Amino acid sequence: MKHLYTLFLLLFLISFSNTSAQNSIIDDMVAEASSNSDLERLAHELLDVVGPRLVGTPQMEHASQWAIEQYKKWGIEARQEQYGTWRGWERGITHIDMMSPRIQTLDGMQLAWNLSTGSAGVTAEVITLPENVKDSLDFKQWLPNVKGKFVLVSMKQPTGRPDYNWEEFATEESFTKMKDERDSLTMAWRTNLRRTGFNRRSIIRALEDAGAAGIVASNWSRGFGVNKIFSARTKVIPTVDMELEDYTMLYRMVEYGDKPILEIVAESKELGEVPTFNTIGEIRGTEKPKEYIVLSAHFDSWDGGTGATDNGTGTLVMMEAMRLLKKFYPNPKRTIIVGHWGSEEQGLNGSRAFVEDHPEIVKNIQASFNQDNGTGRVVNISGAGFLHAYDYLGSWLAAVPRDITQHIETNYPGSPSGGGSDNASFLAAGAPAFNLSALNWSYWNYTWHTNRDTYDKIIFDDLKNNAILTAILTYMASEDPDKTSTEKIFLKKHGKRFTKLRKKSVKLMETRTRPIHNKNSLHKEFPKKKASAFCPENFINLRRWFHPANFEFDSDVSKVNDSSAQI
Repeated sequence: MKHLYTLFLLLFLISFSNTSAQNSIIDDMVAEASSNSDLERLAHELLDVVGPRLVGTPQMEHASQWAIEQYKKWGIEARQEQYGTWRGWERGITHIDMMSPRIQTLDGMQLAWNLSTGSAGVTAEVITLPENVKDSLDFKQWLPNVKGKFVLVSMKQPTGRPDYNWEEFATEESFTKMKDERDSLTMAWRTNLRRTGFNRRSIIRALEDAGAAGIVASNWSRGFGVNKIFSARTKVIPTVDMELEDYTMLYRMVEYGDKPILEIVAESKELGEVPTFNTIGEIRGTEKPKEYIVLSAHFDSWDGGTGATDNGTGTLVMMEAMRLLKKFYPNPKRTIIVGHWGSEEQGLNGSRAFVEDHPEIVKNIQASFNQDNGTGRVVNISGAGFLHAYDYLGSWLAAVPRDITQHIETNYPGSPSGGGSDNASFLAAGAPAFNLSALNWSYWNYTWHTNRDTYDKIIFDDLKNNAILTAILTYMASEDPDKTSTEKIFLKKHGKRFTKLRKKSVKLMETRTRPIHNKNSLHKEFPKKKASAFCPENFINLRRWFHPANFEFDSDVSKVNDSSAQI
């Protein structure tokens, strides 16, 4: 009996010692992140100094080397892994000046991968697309009118005020009238466009082929002064996006016969074929080095702003989490990898390449944590369709301070994520990958792929919260004595409704390959792409993931909509 008591006491002391050590590490990480955060310095250097990180630009290379240097300063191994090539391009100065009927510099910018105008620029009169087109023949007869002209190709919006502003100040009657007018104008615009025989993309090529001097668009994001900024669809002539205030002014001038004249100077640079890559950091495991926790955030961005919330904030959270882990947990049981993925915006290319190139890592992932949706606190974690997700995620979350978890809604086992971010690449390969979903802070209208995605939109208290959460989840996943189960939910089919939803999900997955394989692709002239990055066969596993024999969708499937197809 005495021996049993001694053994019991010894086991208790060991357990107490382990728990005490665990609590100490967590407390230290929380204290460090709260009072000695490195987030603001990192944000300044990445966003203010390096700037946007469009794939194929020198800024993306600069960002990668900067991140590698940061990790090495913290004693973390880091490297760059090339997986393909891309069209190299660098943004230059854009000047858009109205020369007549008066002189004014207008707000706008050249779209990505557009050829330079040279320092002399292009000067031309501005026209709009014709109204009340009868049919495609009628439009073709009109097309010669664009020769030597800048063409306004976006609808003239009836208001530049977002709906929330109308709702707050307008009478109900006035608000309703505005919305009805906008709906009517939108329908008329779409009908007219359809009668031309083209869509909003293909008409650009038709205008260029007809001799237009340039394309002027305004992809308004329904917020004050905010536009979506993507890539140009012209081969030779300039394409610029103009803020709504100036765009609609030009449109009115054309309507009233004022014949506005623009001068556009857009001095971008073509850089040929350049490498595209992931940036990887690693803390080697001591007991189970061939099992992995993967921290995930895409590194690239569009370049309308500086890519602050998409996905600078996700990047900063993962870097800060790695810093905390290295400082207070330098010898993890399992290997911790951070992946800063390249070219997510063009189809999850970086994470897809990593998954294909490292099957030995993917099959041994304990957990992957991804963040990619703005600057807010993490408020939702789903089990992503893994049957036993509650058992391990629940226990890991229990170690996170209550002031963090009290704001988090969990969903177990949840349903598989769509292809909107890099966690989908890992899910498609069967790895337990979880998205840390955050409050949006007007993300979709004001910062997602816009000219206003800048440093000033960051909420650093929320980033600290997310870094602490990520570091603790990683620590707990590494310390867990058990390997996570990857068993998926198997539920009955939902008949026609399920089949329809599944087909929609697969369609969204398939759209990811279109920018790559379309004959008009930006990088079609570069045939030597590594298959891991650009092969449509990579989506076979995604299709399997959404197969009705494996899953049914719960209510979250309503979130799968057309906007999800835009990365």
